[in-house]
Amino acid sequence: MAIRNQYRYDNGEHSVIGTRFGRFNLGINTSFIVYRIGDTQIDTGPSNQWRHIRKVLQREWQTRPLRQLLITHHHEDHSGNAARIARITGVRPLAPVQGQDKLARGYRTPLLQKIIWGSPHPVATDSLHGQITLTDGSPVIPVHTPGHAKDLTCFFLPRQKYLFSGDMYIARSLKHFRADENLSELIASLNRLLTLDFATVFCPHRGIVEDGYQAILDKRNNLVMLCEKAQAMQQQGASEDDILVSLLGPEDMMARITSGNLSKRNLIREALRYSPE
Repeated sequence: MAIRNQYRYDNGEHSVIGTRFGRFNLGINTSFIVYRIGDTQIDTGPSNQWRHIRKVLQREWQTRPLRQLLITHHHEDHSGNAARIARITGVRPLAPVQGQDKLARGYRTPLLQKIIWGSPHPVATDSLHGQITLTDGSPVIPVHTPGHAKDLTCFFLPRQKYLFSGDMYIARSLKHFRADENLSELIASLNRLLTLDFATVFCPHRGIVEDGYQAILDKRNNLVMLCEKAQAMQQQGASEDDILVSLLGPEDMMARITSGNLSKRNLIREALRYSPE
């Protein structure tokens, strides 16, 4: 059954509307929130929920036609319906230059991700270049934040103090890491975000986080602390297995069903490699 929860955030100047979609209701990482602010949409939701997403979006477009579609990165839950939306609306998506080739060609996804999100649909995009604004001229600033993905880009709205965070937040503490993620880059990207003056984070998985700056700070601090603890244990002679169990608990089913693509071990290995800039 599709999940369709509505969210609305209004700070008195610009309202943000979000709708959560998903095939499963097995935690925040199995559903996705498509956000819209005025005539600008951020990300597109998973392709296997297109029937439901289309109904909601077309109803919104009747009130206010879509003017621009911003993609945070190429992962299938974020970009899966970009081609369909472009075809219906005539709006060419804007995407990080680092991900444009993958978006155009398509790419293989692990089986579990296909089950949860569906397969990506190739889409032609324009790069996030030049000045991006809301209808009233408010700036939308792309901030390149690699680590989770090489092309991951957040959108910072300084006038509203909003941050559309892609997959940069999700949770204050992590226990699992993808095999292709880079923890040193992720922490550097969190530090980059912490130089910005934002208050509210719009996470497509967690939802609207009103203490958003503190949440991003907590995530950075928790990751750095994990690295420090892991490296201290290693210096004292602890094995990787001992560090993993001590700091994160035994490996769980997630590692087994993803064949190690998403695991606690990936996070510990990255923590042991981390070196502050």
